[in-house]
Amino acid sequence: MSYAVGVTTTPATRTEQVYEILRGELLNGGLHPSQKLKMVELTERFGVSQSVVREALTRLTEQGLLVATPQRGFRVRDLSIEDIAELTETRVQVESLALRLAVERGDLQWETGVLAAHHRLERTPVTRDDGTVSEDWSVQHRDFHQALLTGCGNRRLESVANSLRDSAELYRRWYWVLTDDHQRDLAQEHRQLKELALARDADRAIEVLTEHIDRAPSLLIAYAREHGVADLTPPAPQDQLSNSDGRPDRNVRGTRLPERTTPVDRRLR
Repeated sequence: MSYAVGVTTTPATRTEQVYEILRGELLNGGLHPSQKLKMVELTERFGVSQSVVREALTRLTEQGLLVATPQRGFRVRDLSIEDIAELTETRVQVESLALRLAVERGDLQWETGVLAAHHRLERTPVTRDDGTVSEDWSVQHRDFHQALLTGCGNRRLESVANSLRDSAELYRRWYWVLTDDHQRDLAQEHRQLKELALARDADRAIEVLTEHIDRAPSLLIAYAREHGVADLTPPAPQDQLSNSDGRPDRNVRGTRLPERTTPVDRRLR
């Protein structure tokens, strides 16, 4: 990217600003899979030191959005059906365990936190005027899922679950752009999760959570198999066209997903 962005104030705040801008570009298609991020270009663009840029890139790497390679710097991660399947399978197992423990161990403070997080999520619009996913909604969505698991009483388990969910964010954005899942009622899914968790119905809550986690990657994998992995091309935000329901039109061109030939059937069919 050649345009400059002014970043000011303290080093910590500058790092946060650079991180937020790059994360938004990663999640909304502004940066392509496998694209190299050149340190010199980024320092010139943001008007900051290399240490500020490196810290921001390191944070994105820790979230699984970038890959750091010795002697070669940072690049955007590759996307593949195999990784989607493995990540989803792991998320289901880890989050199901954490949710079961939360239902068993959660106290009044946990219940209050779930109710508050759900209220904020339900009151936040999912999309912006241009049809892209609202960053405010993404934050509330993350907070709600974190609130559900907080009652498990195991910080390491929570940390693993949150890290896996962060790693899946890029795939969720691609699902949003590429699939025509107009019948999905996200609000109802989250409402069910809240009600079942607070009713202490662990088995049914886990069933709903599993379906909730599986839906996006299952449809994304189905799209990949139908069109060929190399044809997964989510558009940059400025090129997205909105359908009548406000969802972005998937039939516009953008970045290309590298082709992978490794078969991954598992249970995501």
